Amino acid sequence: MSKTIRLTMAQAVAHFLKAQMTVVDGKKQPIFAGVWGIFGHGNVAGMGEALYQVRNDLPTLRAHNEQGMAHAAVAFAKASFRQRFMACTTSIGPGALNMITAAGVAHVNRLPVLFLPGDVFANRIPDPVLQQIENFGDGTVSVNDAFRCVSRYFDRITRPEQIIPALKRTMQVLTDPVDCGPVTLSLCQDVQAEAYDYPASLFDEKVWTHRRPRPDTDELASAIATLRKAERPLIIAGGGVLYSQATAELKAFAGMHGIPVAVTQAGKSALPDDHPLCMGSIGVTGTSAANAFAEEADVILAVGTRMQDFTTGSWALFKGEGVKMIGLNTVAFDAAKHDSQPLVADAREGLTLLSEALGGWKASASVEAAAKSRKQEWMAAVKKATAATNADLPSDAQVIGAVQRSIGGDNSVLVCAAGGLPGELHKLWQAHRPGGYHMEYGFSCMGYEIAGGLGVKLARPEADVVVMVGDGSYMMMNSELSTSIMLGQKLTIVVLDNRGYGCINRLQMATGGANFNNLLKDSMIEMMPDIDFRAHAESMGAVAVKVSSIADLETAIQQIKGNDRTSVIVIDTDPLVTTQEGGHWWDVAVPEVSPRPEVNKARSAYEKARAAQTVG
Repeated sequence: MSKTIRLTMAQAVAHFLKAQMTVVDGKKQPIFAGVWGIFGHGNVAGMGEALYQVRNDLPTLRAHNEQGMAHAAVAFAKASFRQRFMACTTSIGPGALNMITAAGVAHVNRLPVLFLPGDVFANRIPDPVLQQIENFGDGTVSVNDAFRCVSRYFDRITRPEQIIPALKRTMQVLTDPVDCGPVTLSLCQDVQAEAYDYPASLFDEKVWTHRRPRPDTDELASAIATLRKAERPLIIAGGGVLYSQATAELKAFAGMHGIPVAVTQAGKSALPDDHPLCMGSIGVTGTSAANAFAEEADVILAVGTRMQDFTTGSWALFKGEGVKMIGLNTVAFDAAKHDSQPLVADAREGLTLLSEALGGWKASASVEAAAKSRKQEWMAAVKKATAATNADLPSDAQVIGAVQRSIGGDNSVLVCAAGGLPGELHKLWQAHRPGGYHMEYGFSCMGYEIAGGLGVKLARPEADVVVMVGDGSYMMMNSELSTSIMLGQKLTIVVLDNRGYGCINRLQMATGGANFNNLLKDSMIEMMPDIDFRAHAESMGAVAVKVSSIADLETAIQQIKGNDRTSVIVIDTDPLVTTQEGGHWWDVAVPEVSPRPEVNKARSAYEKARAAQTVG
């Protein structure tokens, strides 16, 4: 009979997690960097006690907000290129539901994170318990069922032995390049405390390695044949290039075959912005250089990208006659989008094999010549948009320029998420090394920024982590600013205060809408808010300063480099100014009828723009 160990279900989870290992840069280390925990009655007795027992091998980190800690876990996985990840545990009810948004972030961005929410009593004897929401028509449902649509794998543990196959499946999903994403194990609180004789082998150390699927022979041959016929090829690099750690292969492929590269939000930094063939961002927030190549391309090699609407200009960007797409992706669902020729493979493997087969084939010299001139033209536009100014209210672009000049070196990581800043940063920020640009734009989740910055810092403690955040996102979630100080993880946070939701206000205006309910001054208010972000940050323990000019901003950034903890710089900005160069139309539905002439005019322009869309 095999050896067994008597443990509670929660103890089995904790001991299993600490035994899972991986190898990063030749060094074996735990694949779970730690567990974020906010305890309540649904997990404190079970998971809390279990995590205490393994605290020296599996650190437990305390946060101030469940959504915030989950964002930090998601950001950690992204900054680690999915090689390592974290878990999050909460009580039932609001604690669990607070993590749903972050689970959506992880799901959209294909990022591994383990959610361990407490659940109701499996035996149902004390029902309804505190925080339990009762479903009148289904006694098996709890709030945790909301995780189902944002989890790659969901399981409710109602008996202690069920955790054995659930944990094994969990690791398969978290480490699989295709299925990778959030896993939710919903832990009934009474079952967490129940003991079972678990097989000792469950807790044996196991090393997980990164699987690299190679392409199908026929798909590879088809992609090679298509590329050889290309006259105006373009590579679109997505986040999959970074997750695969295929940046060197991308650089070699582009150089060997003379193909320009455009990057998505998730793919930015896959190729250094100063590389002669890097045309920068593509699509709605794209550069003029990248979008010009996209519009005329006859073959597009899309590597590791979901080809979402911001990348494709809502499928109106690609105007080349008979343009063909090759989808190089580990996920067949993404590889075949919009009739692309699928090349289902790991990005590193796929690029290597494509390059070997293409041999000395190279795009026309005219392509590289066009890349050089278009890049020069775009960089002149960047220099103009980001130049220093004496304006009372600088633009986002001018703030970006100041931050870039002051702290945007090889050791910096720029973190952002939602609002107008992602568009400006996608166009203007110059990323120097893989992972130096960390943008959550798959879910465009306001409130991710500061918590995400903390996750990045935990993953890359040697880096200068710079968080740029608008006042709107700051107000939505700022509590993990205090957590960063508590954990001794220094962030540099630049708060751009445009007094409202400036990005959506501009979109509202562009679609013919009246200025309404976005900027604070256009909302229903009795008194205009006067929020002192400097004082607020300082009250949470940060070193904080408010500056009144771009020159003062650059000086402040230099001064805070010597600080020993998270530092916050606040600057007022203009909510209406945005970089006009580059960009592309985006499909945002405009009302078909309205009593307002501005809306009718916008609808007319909208219908005209839709005519350029490729359907299917």
